[in-house]
Amino acid sequence: MKAAEAGHDVEALMERAGGAVAAAVARDYPGARVVAVCGKGANGGDGRIAAHKLGAEVVEIGAELPPADVVIDAIFGTGFHGEPREEAARSIEAIRNANVPVVAVDVPSGVNASTGEVSGVCVDAVTTVTFHGEKVGLAVAPGSLHAGRIELVDIGLEPAETRHALVTSEIVHRLPRRHRDGNKYRSGSVLVVGGAPGLTGAVCLSAEAAFRADAGYVTVCAPRESLPIVEMRLLEAVKRPLEEAFEAAKRASALALGPGLGRGDEARQLVRRLLEETDLPAVVDADGLFGFEPVEREPPTVLTPHSGELARLLEVETAWVDAHRLEAVHRALERFKCVVLLKGSDTIVAAPGARTLISAGTPRLATAGTGDVLTGIIGAFLSKGMEGQLATTTAARVHADAALAAPQARGLIASDVIAALPLVLERA
Repeated sequence: MKAAEAGHDVEALMERAGGAVAAAVARDYPGARVVAVCGKGANGGDGRIAAHKLGAEVVEIGAELPPADVVIDAIFGTGFHGEPREEAARSIEAIRNANVPVVAVDVPSGVNASTGEVSGVCVDAVTTVTFHGEKVGLAVAPGSLHAGRIELVDIGLEPAETRHALVTSEIVHRLPRRHRDGNKYRSGSVLVVGGAPGLTGAVCLSAEAAFRADAGYVTVCAPRESLPIVEMRLLEAVKRPLEEAFEAAKRASALALGPGLGRGDEARQLVRRLLEETDLPAVVDADGLFGFEPVEREPPTVLTPHSGELARLLEVETAWVDAHRLEAVHRALERFKCVVLLKGSDTIVAAPGARTLISAGTPRLATAGTGDVLTGIIGAFLSKGMEGQLATTTAARVHADAALAAPQARGLIASDVIAALPLVLERA
């Protein structure tokens, strides 16, 4: 609904929006030469008001960009989609080539505010001043990669209902607490299946993460030849050969399938049989997703692909998934009819009949093994009886917060994330 249709004074709203942009520029760049590049719509109006308050020059779309220390980008707003037309594209290129800080009004021009998609040239903002609710396109890549620091300003307009919601660290408070009279099984029992020769690190990371995410009991089922290596790495977990997976499942309250499992026919069949023949909630990751086909089951089922794995599942190119992350997740949701978590610079979690949830990530997690850690955390939360999307989204937030809580910003490895998990969970 537009502001006018909702009974708001549009001029007053634009005055507040433009004033907020001007205040941000004056605060961050005192005394700078400022130029505002303005389009014809409401976004351009906000930019003109900001320029007036700053005594800055206004440049129309297509006009030459004069020398500036700072540029206000007010070309396109939340109504933009598709690819910028020729004149607007030239202005965006001029802003990019100016090599000066850019403050975007509401959303960087070229970003689809509803999806984060970027179909052509796009402004790279240092700061985006956005109004009455953070836009999905500022939280989802590739749009989020162009937004810079996001400054959210209340201008008196109620946020509209959307199909998406952004998740904060407050979600950790939804984690169930242990029963005072509970035992190790009631605290959550996770069966982790994987660990083919040469890939034992994956299953060990998942199992240890499940313990650190507060599961009380963890069993690892791996090929017999891998068990001696797993035995040396994991002290607390029970170890059993793959052929005993169904017996081990009798004591489990959740399954974590795929870390280092291998991609052969036997591995695929084992994953499918465990999903079809048990009534346990399950998270499927890594090799468990190779050749994965839809399976009908009542308990929560969670798929956790990165963009390459999701591209394989959807039979599309990885580049397409990277450019259309929300659409890719919704396609997977339609096909597999279960919870789907798409990894990346942001984390998107979709579930049947629910709003899609988006959690900010951190580049600290861009290191080998952190996906296996996430699998273990999800398995632990599912084992405690949490609803599928809630368990998955909470795990994603805890995973990122643990990476941020670790003392090292550089050189972080997956084991460091595991070590930081109890610090994050103590906040619950």
